[in-house]
Amino acid sequence: MKGRPAAMTVMGVCTVYFLTPIWWLFVSATKTRADFTTTAPLWFADVALVDNVREVLTYRDGIFVRWMGNSVLYTAGAALIGTLLAAMCGYALAIYRFPGRETIFNVVLGGVLVPATALALPLFLIFSRAGAANTFWAVFLPSLVNPFGVYLARIYAAASVPGELVEAARIDGAGEVRTFFTISARLMLPALVTIFLFQFTAVWNNFLLPLIMLGDERLFPVTLGLYTWNTQVNQVPQLRGLVLVGALLSVVPLVVAFLLLQRFWRNGLGTGSVK
Repeated sequence: MKGRPAAMTVMGVCTVYFLTPIWWLFVSATKTRADFTTTAPLWFADVALVDNVREVLTYRDGIFVRWMGNSVLYTAGAALIGTLLAAMCGYALAIYRFPGRETIFNVVLGGVLVPATALALPLFLIFSRAGAANTFWAVFLPSLVNPFGVYLARIYAAASVPGELVEAARIDGAGEVRTFFTISARLMLPALVTIFLFQFTAVWNNFLLPLIMLGDERLFPVTLGLYTWNTQVNQVPQLRGLVLVGALLSVVPLVVAFLLLQRFWRNGLGTGSVK
């Protein structure tokens, strides 16, 4: 109890620290271009959020809407398929016994340690040789690989999927695929949601890979699109406000995903406490 006030103080300071940039972004997105540089940075002036959003969505025939759609395609598909692949791989490494299992797992751990910047250029050379650079697949296919998701799935599967339950399913005549999808995947649900959110966030915020792979702005995700606008601010001052409003809009899908999926974490923790 003695340390509770200090802990609450630290948590409060951290909360303010992390929320201040988001508050500044929201406040700035509501201002007109004239008010942005002449009013207090952390408080409202004339609220023009609706007009600003309309301007972003209609600028250059709605190119921002296309970028958002591209990000949804890249992210939703990669997160769903990448989570499924990571879950199946981690489950196999946890449940089955076969030669080379630990070697494969060590290779996966090595993949976790390799930074994305080290892989960007080799990936570009591979896709260029295959004639797939500057295409949707050049960003989508590399985003499916998630070594950390495999690691997390293996750890969680080993802890939450009893071997006796798998054996019972086999005795009842269930195949391995059916056992995974009908029994094991449900027990691993909190881990799957965690992997999905990590994957969703990583792909949505991915900047370096699209920057290297893509040259056609019609294929840009929203992160790269906003970057191109930001580089033109000195020549086109109007873009400063569009970048701010666009950045605010680009955060909304992440917030929605976390709010919709957080209940699965709570359910998983509650189930674990009962067990």
